[in-house]
Amino acid sequence: MLIYEYKLDGSKQQYAAIDEAIRVVQFIRNKCLRLWMDGRRISKNDLQCYCSVLAKEYSFAACLNSQARQASADRAWFAISRFYENCRNHKPGKKGYPKFQHDNRSVEYKQTGWKLDPDGRHVIFIDGCGIGRLRLVGNPGQHIETFPMKQIKRVRILHRADGYYVQFGVQAERQIEHVETGSVVGIDMGLKVFYADSNGNTVENPRHYRKAEKKLKRLHRQVSRKQKKSKNRKKARQHLAKAYLKVQRQREDFARKTANALVSSHDLIAYEQLQIRNMVKNHKLAKSIHDAAWGQFLNWVKSYGIMHDIPIIAVAPQYTSQDCSGCGEHVKKTLSTRTHICSSCGLVLDRDENAAVNILAKALEGTLGHRETYEPVS
Repeated sequence: MLIYEYKLDGSKQQYAAIDEAIRVVQFIRNKCLRLWMDGRRISKNDLQCYCSVLAKEYSFAACLNSQARQASADRAWFAISRFYENCRNHKPGKKGYPKFQHDNRSVEYKQTGWKLDPDGRHVIFIDGCGIGRLRLVGNPGQHIETFPMKQIKRVRILHRADGYYVQFGVQAERQIEHVETGSVVGIDMGLKVFYADSNGNTVENPRHYRKAEKKLKRLHRQVSRKQKKSKNRKKARQHLAKAYLKVQRQREDFARKTANALVSSHDLIAYEQLQIRNMVKNHKLAKSIHDAAWGQFLNWVKSYGIMHDIPIIAVAPQYTSQDCSGCGEHVKKTLSTRTHICSSCGLVLDRDENAAVNILAKALEGTLGHRETYEPVS
């Protein structure tokens, strides 16, 4: 599914109507969750049927489009089903028992309750919430109007720190004709550099949060100094939220561009399947690991790998840094040791490059790694 996003331009009354619709979505989601907590053997269909009961009991819930109410119930069922799945799989630690939501920021419509202008520059919401006609502000190269209406399966309104946005979920697949380069590569994720590959190339770690940390601390102090529930505190929170949003967008932009460049220039990519959730338990490195956003980058690598139809292979991370890529000798190192020196074969190599070569070798063996795309390893 492709996502087309635009910023919405409307009046204060329209923005207030959007906020009201978002509150109704949160209300329906929490009421469905309460029904599941109080009842037994509640199914997804029961939650969707409960939406019509809520619409009859509460007039403000009836204003929201019926399919948007069902989408709100689907959100509650998603949290419930994830809890069930974690219990079935005996996930260690907390199982993620569903909680009531208090900070919802979106409302989702399916295929009714909205219309798109033929020019593709305005969207009209025609349910009882009173949102009305909104102008779409975005990339002129995006032409959502070229898709048949049946292909647009979801329309979601989002409230972010810098305004309101709308996302169109289009049922289509993006395919890119990959130009073969004959190059295969293994990458080792790190903190000193973002990643090092088996060819000796490195990408610098941008450290977006670290660079913005001083400004964020100052904005946090400004929020704490303002009187609670005052207008000045609300303004200070808005400035803080925009600063965090900027860091989030910087990470996203860097991850997408770096992943696209990596996939476009190679025919096979191997990476180590890191357990990031366990790695951040090290409190001395947790902030730096979160700042690097390895998981976001690897998700984009896998997505672009599917578009380009090239193999993306994950291998086990054990001993990739300790084993010698030249002779296979086990050379113990601490995290502070940045150079690999093998006493057996005399190989001297950067620690991360040595690990990347080992990762590629594991992937090419075809037995220690597993594919993240659909074709088996030849």
